[in-house]
Amino acid sequence: MPISRERLFERRRASVAAARAFVVEVLRAAGVEDRVEDVRLCTSELATNALRHGSPPGRNVLVRAEVDEMRLRIEVHDAGAGRPGVRTPDDEAADGRGLFLVAHLSDDWGVSSRTGVGKAVWAEFKLVPSTPPPY
Repeated sequence: MPISRERLFERRRASVAAARAFVVEVLRAAGVEDRVEDVRLCTSELATNALRHGSPPGRNVLVRAEVDEMRLRIEVHDAGAGRPGVRTPDDEAADGRGLFLVAHLSDDWGVSSRTGVGKAVWAEFKLVPSTPPPY
């Protein structure tokens, strides 16, 4: 049975850990054990980017997780106008690897415009079904 849940997070540092925990909670509710660490890390990177770069003070970030038999999609919605892109990691820099990691750990990712203000940055993960679908 497909599951779709979303939660708002305040613009503060502790929200990144809370977003990770929320997505893992959705995975557990759906009975998903596959790729949990990849999903956890990508959630962390997307939430960090949204909170650091995409949300002005006083604005929240929305995290949505959708799971069905074949895939998991996480979306992080923020009020920022910019369109993020993958940067080549700099070995000397302490940051700048987030979307590089998301691009390499997820099966697909992208940026979608929202109605009004902001964007949604998303990542999708193919899941191994626990039982083969009937044909």
